[in-house]
Amino acid sequence: MRRGALLLLLAVAFSAGFYKAARRPPPPAFAVAHPPGANAEPARIRSDFASSRLHVQTHAASLIELKDGRIRAFWFSGSREGARDVEIHSAVFDPARGLWGAEQEVADRGRTERALQRYVAKLGNPVPGRAADGSLWLYYVTVSLGGWAGSSITAMRSTDEGQTWDAPRRLVTSPFLNISTLVRNGLVPYADGTLAFPVYHEFISKFGELLRLGAQGAVLDKQRLAPGGAGTLQPVLLVQNADDALALMRHAGPPPHRAVTVATHDAGRHWSAPRISSLRNPDSAISAVVLADGRLLAVLNDLEQGRDALSLMISADGGASWKTVYQLEDDRGLPKTEAAWLSRMQDRLLASDARVATLPAEQRAAYLASVRQAACTPGGCRTEYSYPFLLQAKNGDFHVLYTWNRTFIKHVTFTPAWLKQQLEYAP
Repeated sequence: MRRGALLLLLAVAFSAGFYKAARRPPPPAFAVAHPPGANAEPARIRSDFASSRLHVQTHAASLIELKDGRIRAFWFSGSREGARDVEIHSAVFDPARGLWGAEQEVADRGRTERALQRYVAKLGNPVPGRAADGSLWLYYVTVSLGGWAGSSITAMRSTDEGQTWDAPRRLVTSPFLNISTLVRNGLVPYADGTLAFPVYHEFISKFGELLRLGAQGAVLDKQRLAPGGAGTLQPVLLVQNADDALALMRHAGPPPHRAVTVATHDAGRHWSAPRISSLRNPDSAISAVVLADGRLLAVLNDLEQGRDALSLMISADGGASWKTVYQLEDDRGLPKTEAAWLSRMQDRLLASDARVATLPAEQRAAYLASVRQAACTPGGCRTEYSYPFLLQAKNGDFHVLYTWNRTFIKHVTFTPAWLKQQLEYAP
């Protein structure tokens, strides 16, 4: 009887899904944002650390521009990825002063658990979005049982640009157990005020998906961006006009290790079959934006294996071909033995944030010890630059956040003039 009841529940769930899919309304057109062009600022690039805590691991950073032009960042931080002490943290960058504010906790496992009234084992991957009414939303992953494949999405709303947040609530994205929906990249508005939210599924098979969220944050619709066997994760949605968009996805499948793309020419009603791009991808996250002239600018690990180099790349033909603009990080060939690795990493540390070089010797030593704690084992040390998030602000400046050796969240900002200069000299 229990088996029969379970089968009946499964049949009802899948029937409801098929019924909803058959009656799916056509998606609205994409809202066409006009990307900022060049500003009057001279060519300039600089870097610093958005995070400030020592002796923790940090990962999966994201960005959003606030109404006053400041930049708010989010990431997760704890003793290790998936640990019970992991929290979602945030800080605000003031472009006028060139400084990050204090790092603050915005969500933790205990408060999330109490708000959802269900057990939460771990959390991660925060992604912010802006609703049509101007409110700020934060979406993050929560897991109650198993690994990341058992995830669901939790959402919080703020009406004061992230100073305070409403109680977390769980999004319903699946009729069956509501598990295995994860987030990584930013939301895109539709013309009717709803939001396109690129997400992905990991349970049994891996594939990218697209949610449509209503004005109050409820899930209105869901569609796959690729079949289950494609091994696609973490799509970033690149809107070119009201009807045309490209989804660029991380590839978790067999070789060749290349990013995967799908395209739509009817605002997402239909998507093309997945295509293997020319971008190398070692099963790692990608971020990208559409420039004012229609070219695509991306940040990723342009490697077959590993995450020890991070590249800024550009495409002038809709993603068919790419060329490197600048190496944000490149530690290929760095010695792996601890003493030699730490000697080289100390130079990388000081170059990443000029403020660290001005600290007293004992504080600089604490920074290096924090890196050693996260990156070194008895077998040697590993370098990781990963999970980039790229944003172009309304004033035209670009901001990139990424994981720096699992120790800090690094921030790189550059002007349109600097990008133009690099493009003129890029091979």
